[in-house]
Amino acid sequence: MADQDTTIQPNGADTAPAIGMISQYVKDLSFESPSAPAIFQSQVAPAIDVEFGIAVAQVADDVHEVTVKVDVRAKSDEQTAFIVELVYAGLFGVRNVPADQLQPFMLGEAPRLLFPFARRVVSDAVRDGGFPPLMLDPIDFGALYLQQLQAQQDAATTGAEGNA
Repeated sequence: MADQDTTIQPNGADTAPAIGMISQYVKDLSFESPSAPAIFQSQVAPAIDVEFGIAVAQVADDVHEVTVKVDVRAKSDEQTAFIVELVYAGLFGVRNVPADQLQPFMLGEAPRLLFPFARRVVSDAVRDGGFPPLMLDPIDFGALYLQQLQAQQDAATTGAEGNA
């Protein structure tokens, strides 16, 4: 049998990398239906525009806040049916994670963990505003992060070649 180090290390001596969600919460939520009640007479399905944003802030030595911002605008017959603005956040505890590995988690994996809850808040707000619930499509934040990283690398390469 292979030797395994099973010694228990004193508290604080653990050097294994770890990330865990501490909490998640609605940081800001706004719902408006500026054309109510007239909009409820419209027979035209609204055109819906959705925008997302992700931000990361270090709030303590080993704690980062990741926010997912969701802006939804629905228009029908040139009238604004509703506007939803949500900032949904999560606190993540980080220990012994190299800096080069932290960004992929914070911009790819953390939003993936938060999005289902943000999606439910948006759906409930729209439903509570008198409209059919809005179910946002799932988003692959990891793939979006990799695409953005590739675009930045391509831009840096193009910029370096242009300066040569």
